[in-house]
Amino acid sequence: MVERLTADQGKTAPDISDEDIYEAMKEIPGYLDITPGDFKEVYVLAYRQAQERLLHRATAKEIMTREVAWVRVDTPLQEVAELMAQRGVSGVPVLDGANRVVGVISEKDFLKRMSSQGITNFMAVVAGCLRDKGCKAVGIRGRQADDLMNSPAVTVREDTPVLEIARLFKEKAINRVPVLDAQGRLAGIVSRGDLLNLAPFRGGKA
Repeated sequence: MVERLTADQGKTAPDISDEDIYEAMKEIPGYLDITPGDFKEVYVLAYRQAQERLLHRATAKEIMTREVAWVRVDTPLQEVAELMAQRGVSGVPVLDGANRVVGVISEKDFLKRMSSQGITNFMAVVAGCLRDKGCKAVGIRGRQADDLMNSPAVTVREDTPVLEIARLFKEKAINRVPVLDAQGRLAGIVSRGDLLNLAPFRGGKA
C-alpha cells in the first residue's frame, strides 16, 4: 500500500549488511582501494539518488501498463465481470462511443451493489450469500457498465510525475488511474502495483 507515501520516504536507506558489502566487493574484479565502510556509504548515497530520480522524474508513461482491459458504457455487467476475471484485474476504465474515458469500474463497485449495507469486503458478501437464500449478484443482473461505474474518471497524462499519481491515490482513495495521451485517448493504466514495483515504494529494500 502507498497511502502514507511522501517524498521523505524516497530517502529511505536500503537495509544492507556488512556481509552484503563484502560479497559485492568480491564480485568486482581487481583490487579496490576502498574500505567496506566507504563502499557502503557510496552505495547508500547512490541508492538514495536513484530513489529521488524515480520519485521526482519518473512519469506515468514510464511505469504504466500499456495493454489495458477496458469496457464500453453499454457493456453488460456480466461481460465486465468475466473480462476482469479473465485478465486478473480488479478494475477497468469505461469508454464512451468517442473512445473517451468516462468512468472506472472496480471490484469495490460490484461489492457495494451486491450488499444492501454497502459492504465492500468480499468475505462479508460471501458470508451473506451463505447465510441467505439466493445470489447477491441477482440484483444487478441485466445492468451495464454505466450503471455501476465511478464517474467522472480520475485520469492522468503520460507526463504526470509518479509522486503526483501517488498523491492522487491517497487523496481520492483509488487503486488505479487511466493514463491519457496528448489527444486524450486511453494510453495505459497505472495501478498501486505499478508504484510498488518502483524501488522507493518497497519499504527501503534494494
